[in-house]
Amino acid sequence: MKEIAESLDLPEGGFDITGTGDFPSAFAVTDLATAAYGYLGASLAGLIGQDKSRPNVTVDRRLASLWYAQSIHPFGWELPPVWDALAGVYETRDGWVRLHTNLPHHKAAALRVLGCEPDLDAVQRAIRSWGADEVETSIVAEGGVAAMMRSEAEWAAHPQGAAVAAEPLIQWSNWSGPAKSWDMRPDRPLSGLKVLDLTRVLAGPVSTRTLAGYGAEVLRIDPPGWDEPNLVPDITLGKRCARLDLRHLTDRGPFEALLAEADILIHGYRPGALAGLGYDEATRRDINPGLIEVTLDAYGWTGPWAGRRGFDSLVQMSCGIADTGRVWAASTKPTPLPVQALDHATGYLMAAAAVRLLDRAARGKGIGTARLSLARTAELLKPYRQDRIGTLDKRPEQADLSPETEYTPWGAAFRLRPALTIEGAPMKWDRPASALGSVAASW
Repeated sequence: MKEIAESLDLPEGGFDITGTGDFPSAFAVTDLATAAYGYLGASLAGLIGQDKSRPNVTVDRRLASLWYAQSIHPFGWELPPVWDALAGVYETRDGWVRLHTNLPHHKAAALRVLGCEPDLDAVQRAIRSWGADEVETSIVAEGGVAAMMRSEAEWAAHPQGAAVAAEPLIQWSNWSGPAKSWDMRPDRPLSGLKVLDLTRVLAGPVSTRTLAGYGAEVLRIDPPGWDEPNLVPDITLGKRCARLDLRHLTDRGPFEALLAEADILIHGYRPGALAGLGYDEATRRDINPGLIEVTLDAYGWTGPWAGRRGFDSLVQMSCGIADTGRVWAASTKPTPLPVQALDHATGYLMAAAAVRLLDRAARGKGIGTARLSLARTAELLKPYRQDRIGTLDKRPEQADLSPETEYTPWGAAFRLRPALTIEGAPMKWDRPASALGSVAASW
């Protein structure tokens, strides 16, 4: 995918591809998975080979696809369900809408708007009397999250769709700052670097999990009480996880100490949210002039929805992917991608962006930031339609799994083998997945 290479300022290609298979979809999801991994590998190879030849990079397209589904496979225990009982698509009087109710406050907001009990049948009955746009607008206004199904043409004509289409895949900004140096080992290129992880759910955590796989020390910070039980075992691999509440004075000092020592900050706060906590960009630079930042939001950084909460499944509904899938599947219902591909692809692109910023800073070319969004990644994918019948199953075979047992707080598990191979620099993690809030908030 040429646009990824151009966005990362890399030559097109630069990696080999092995493995076979494609996810069944109207869109070339496996091609996206492979390309995102490949250009991540090319970014790392460039960092490793700054003053010498670059190592070879190979992506296994089958494993790349499987990592977009689930990387951890428990032995003798089970992950909680991915979705809340009320999450899903509902038929309205004039179309379809998706509710995302995995978080308690989002679920409560939807139920307040619908005026019904937390029962699937009750929600279905209540929502049939609403128009799709009406229920989306009302739930969002109440502090919840929802998305009506729009066609690709309707999204292109929508003010937010037009705004997102005009944005670059990766928005860069740079300024002068101290040259970044660390004792980079070719076999662990990110070893010695501290990554402060202020991300939730999926895209951001995927990016920091990836950086940990090449040696970065990742510390994830969550507020008290926050949990993602269906995702944490999958996406905290290689990380340490602590808790701080930035609304409380006693936790702000420790946070600022962490920020001052960090090499990279990765966060998923919507525009203005960190500033609202007292940490606008100028303040962050004052605390740490050499801080590299990578951040994302759901619906883009410009336009009327720039501050709207959202998730992969909702963006697919808004931007036309679910509708195009419906036509492809000859269905009356929205048909999403077979995996949360916008989340995962954005996560790997975020990791690649962090590496490119490191490369630039190590060459004395300044410090910078990168911004990405799920909606813009959707625009990257939409032109790539599937021209073959995909039959790839999300369930791994034994050969797809690493032979080593991972001992997590929840029990033993097997992890997928890495999809990315960089000559002389294996992707591996120094610690198993960990529970949120399991360590002190310190480096």
